[in-house]
Amino acid sequence: MKALAARRRHPMALAVLLLLGLLLTGGAYAMFTNSASANAQQVSAQDIAEGEKLFVANCATCHGMNAEGSENGPSLIGVGAAAVDFQVGTGRMPLQMHGPQAARKAPQFNEEETAQLAAYVASLAPGPAIPDDEYLDPALGDPAAGGGLFRTNCAMCHNVVGSGGALTRGKYAPSLSGVSERHIYEAMQTGPQNMPKFNDASLTPEEKRDIIAYLDEINTMTAPGGFKLGSLGPVAEGLFIWFFGLGAVIGLTVWLSARAK
Repeated sequence: MKALAARRRHPMALAVLLLLGLLLTGGAYAMFTNSASANAQQVSAQDIAEGEKLFVANCATCHGMNAEGSENGPSLIGVGAAAVDFQVGTGRMPLQMHGPQAARKAPQFNEEETAQLAAYVASLAPGPAIPDDEYLDPALGDPAAGGGLFRTNCAMCHNVVGSGGALTRGKYAPSLSGVSERHIYEAMQTGPQNMPKFNDASLTPEEKRDIIAYLDEINTMTAPGGFKLGSLGPVAEGLFIWFFGLGAVIGLTVWLSARAK
């Protein structure tokens, strides 16, 4: 310690401290982030090469020849395979038209081409990987725990049963009905568009699986109360009563009054 104290005013001391700080920060990032997942799928050099060809032909106009981004699209360096698999696999990319947000549509690429695009983008820099199958099986999750997590983190935008809802300036939270387990996980992991990112420090892979189990249960359950009215909550139910219930009361009143005459 005395030797270190004697050298604290050395001209190289600041550089050494900065180097140590960068090494410690980088090590902590590598340990705790899920960006460079050890479970990343193995891809071949041929997949990366084919993905690069697809990228240059279909994506470079907006995202740049090297995915560095442009005025028409953000950089994709570091977004990882999961972001590409979600955006391309749900048909949101390539973008069909400019608007408040990209809409879900039929995918332009098949599964193999999507995997090749994801492999190319993942090769540019570490990022969230496509999740392992064990975290996508609803049977392994806890729907009750997932319901609590969903209501705490997701329901304010997606509705308590995942029916979606309106946001500001023409944006919206899409319905989660019919969305695959993999894409739900990737959306939580990467935070597409208006959605916040839920990395493993915010929601563990097991908690994400619980949310998937909850959504799977509510999407397969029946409606014991009858017509669900889109499961949009009290606004839709109130409008139904206002138009049909109140209309029926007025009609009955008019009919009774006519009979009395």
